[in-house]
Amino acid sequence: MNLKISELDFEKGNGLIPSIIQDNRSNEVLMLGYMNQDALKTTIESEKVTFFSRSKNRLWTKGETSANFLNVISISFDCDKDALLIKVIPEGPTCHKGTSSCFGEADSKGFLYKLEDIIEQKIESNDEQSYTNELFRRGINKVAQKVGEEAVEVVIEAKDDNDDLFLNESADLLYHFLILLKAKGKKLKDVEEVLQKRNE
Repeated sequence: MNLKISELDFEKGNGLIPSIIQDNRSNEVLMLGYMNQDALKTTIESEKVTFFSRSKNRLWTKGETSANFLNVISISFDCDKDALLIKVIPEGPTCHKGTSSCFGEADSKGFLYKLEDIIEQKIESNDEQSYTNELFRRGINKVAQKVGEEAVEVVIEAKDDNDDLFLNESADLLYHFLILLKAKGKKLKDVEEVLQKRNE
């Protein structure tokens, strides 16, 4: 890693610099810790995130007791050179409470995950006015057929120059794919995990 520790401003934080830890694959913010120069040097050399513990007054490597290490992919600093952004691949949950992020799971994955929850609520509540629920109740064959139809429409619009139609058809495809996942008893995170494993 081509990071010069001497370029960073540790003085502003009395020898410590805040370090934001971000999942390199999902972009989820996992935690915030503090590093002194020794902690940063150890992080760079070991390629595992090491902080300076203000409560224990010593260096500690995240995962040293839990084995949930944070494997470093890249380190960058902000424009004032007084904060770090460290992208990692985590081994297991980051938070001691067992969640992937110390900031909680809610809204951490973006709107598609929110939409997945909305679809599930419409189906679980058996909303008779809901198109989503109606399609789901018609069974897996109808849902799969609808996904196929939407996929064909995306291909057709991709061949033309109308970006608005292409994006709308793409949105329809994603929406119906989420219904299909629900019909199969699967989640968007299951697909995400397959993609992550392919890129490890």
